[in-house]
Amino acid sequence: MKDIYVAAENTTTALGFDTQTLIENIKNGVSGLQLIDNISLSKEVLPLALVDFESLDSKINNSYLYTRFEKLLIHSIAHALNGSDIDISSPDTLLVITTTKGNIELLHTPQKEKFGNERILLHKAAHVVADYFHTVNKPLVISNACISGILGIVYAQRLLQQGVYKNVVVSGADVISKFVISGFQSFKSLSHTPCKPFDSERVGLSLGEGAGTMVLSTNKTSERNIRVVRGASANDANHISGPSRTAEGLFLAISRVLGNESVDYISAHGTATPYNDDMESVAINRAGLAAVPVNSFKAYLGHTLGAAGIIEAIIGIESMKRNELFKSLGSENIGVVEPINVIKENKTHSIEKFLKIGSGFGGCNAAVLFQKG
Repeated sequence: MKDIYVAAENTTTALGFDTQTLIENIKNGVSGLQLIDNISLSKEVLPLALVDFESLDSKINNSYLYTRFEKLLIHSIAHALNGSDIDISSPDTLLVITTTKGNIELLHTPQKEKFGNERILLHKAAHVVADYFHTVNKPLVISNACISGILGIVYAQRLLQQGVYKNVVVSGADVISKFVISGFQSFKSLSHTPCKPFDSERVGLSLGEGAGTMVLSTNKTSERNIRVVRGASANDANHISGPSRTAEGLFLAISRVLGNESVDYISAHGTATPYNDDMESVAINRAGLAAVPVNSFKAYLGHTLGAAGIIEAIIGIESMKRNELFKSLGSENIGVVEPINVIKENKTHSIEKFLKIGSGFGGCNAAVLFQKG
């Protein structure tokens, strides 16, 4: 089997437009969540991690031609490719876009008249982004709830191993909109204070927006020292919005990825909803990983939906490169149904392999393993 390497990356979030800025903010315990009082988004004041689009616009040529969702993707992809030897317009390169809602905000804004009705369709938005980069191959869109980002990485790795392409650019993005907020409000799953993953007093999640891009390649260079080993997904079809109490799907995904292998660190989904965090603790225990350090980045960035799996995997890669574990912000008094080793302070730790896991509505679950070398 071919080895698949991480060739380049970018994160564009409320905590900065590049990964190094993001990591420094995380190391310093800075959260992008701020209380937002904006009637166009919600009648309630909510902690949200919003991207500074005024600053972002200045970094994109002809930014007025693109929606907020498209701008996030364009910026993240462009900056991931900047300085790399990957040609996104080559027939050997595929663009994969992951998202949950894409341009859904066009339902509510006057911009619908500007951009047209079809732009709300995921494949139309994907082609707008692909055309910006003059790609030869048609872009592929993956939209499967909150595991979309991880699935994009897993699917890209499989395409590369099969020799279909030499490079795959995987980019995920989502924006906060009235539609997205109202959906989570209908489930009564939003917290009115910054979320507290795995904490005994957690009451719900916080939303964020952003983009993450991971460029994968079969070409090994001296600078490419992180491999995507394997990934898997599983659906337990437990409930449209509730996770399995026995963590069937996530346990199965983890088992397929790890087998009997060990892992040094787990980047969890950690939404801070009571049911999700309990379920993850069950899956981690069933997989025999209770002692492995685990954290969530949701209290730094909010839940960035279709971008979360990619952004959080990139942060995990930085942890592995630096041999550093980052504090699970908001996780003070751990209160989940099974014991897990939540990281409460930044610390050094030898990391050769790390596991990124995620879950989403509809019973979907996914996991992907990264390794040095």
